[in-house]
Amino acid sequence: MPFKYAGRFNSFVFKNATVYDAIDSYTKMKGITHLEFNYPEHFTGYDIDEIIRRKKHLGVNGLAVRWRGADFKPGDFTNENPKTREKVIAMCREAVDVCRKLDGSVVTLWLENDGFDYPLQMDYARGWHQIVDGVREVADYASTGGKEIKISIEYKPYEERNFAMIDSTGMTMYLLEEIGRKNVGCTLDFCHMLMKHDNPSFGIALAAEKGRLFGLHMNDGYGWQDSGMIFGSVNPILALEFIYYLRLYDYQGVVFFDTFPIREDPFKETQANIDAFEKINGVIDRLGMDRIAEVIRAKDGVKVSGLMLDMLK
Repeated sequence: MPFKYAGRFNSFVFKNATVYDAIDSYTKMKGITHLEFNYPEHFTGYDIDEIIRRKKHLGVNGLAVRWRGADFKPGDFTNENPKTREKVIAMCREAVDVCRKLDGSVVTLWLENDGFDYPLQMDYARGWHQIVDGVREVADYASTGGKEIKISIEYKPYEERNFAMIDSTGMTMYLLEEIGRKNVGCTLDFCHMLMKHDNPSFGIALAAEKGRLFGLHMNDGYGWQDSGMIFGSVNPILALEFIYYLRLYDYQGVVFFDTFPIREDPFKETQANIDAFEKINGVIDRLGMDRIAEVIRAKDGVKVSGLMLDMLK
């Protein structure tokens, strides 16, 4: 099945490129089909009509809201300052409006400050209800007044806090049930799942079975930090399983490469992600979906090992 791809703007911006420069690079890249922005950082000082003109043939998948600054450090939706908490929600509403103007589909929320560092620092039940009520308010806004926009929750077990309130696939799925809105789903980040010791493909199955898999952040790493390495470079077998499950559930969303080319050329590094994803997808074509399904049904580690060795041929 063909996949749709988007790359990370900050891969370019953090190397002194502008948002316009990044868009121009993506229009020239083989395989890129969509753009994915951060809000407000990728719009501050830029003209939205110029962004629309420059993106040419590329679609816009959506926006990820980023709450930057000292005011948000104590919490995003769990912030005890009523004015700051309202600003958090207002920024989400603004992101929905911009997403609609760009004809995007998804606004992603990573609640980076909604967590705690010390015992006795969080009223857990109160914090939970603040998140549920806040996201529900955003979701209701996103479902009225124009094109319905999906709200997607991206979990991360730690970083920026020692403990995140929404820290796993299971906790995310529980949150979605509590919110009770059909336009709220989840974005699964491969590195974040490794950090939590969540099996990435298990997460796909949980979310896709409920029709709540709204987005992907693809990368790789060793599981103890958000390494943001090239997809499949560390865990190729997990990567193959992940793509197998994407195909099994007929994932129609965009594959966003959330990787960090600190020392690498950002253009080449993004292209390497696409090439790796396509190569592993081609291996699945060679092995066959039916054969992989047969090995899964057998629940036999020896057969799994044989399949893995055949992957390397």
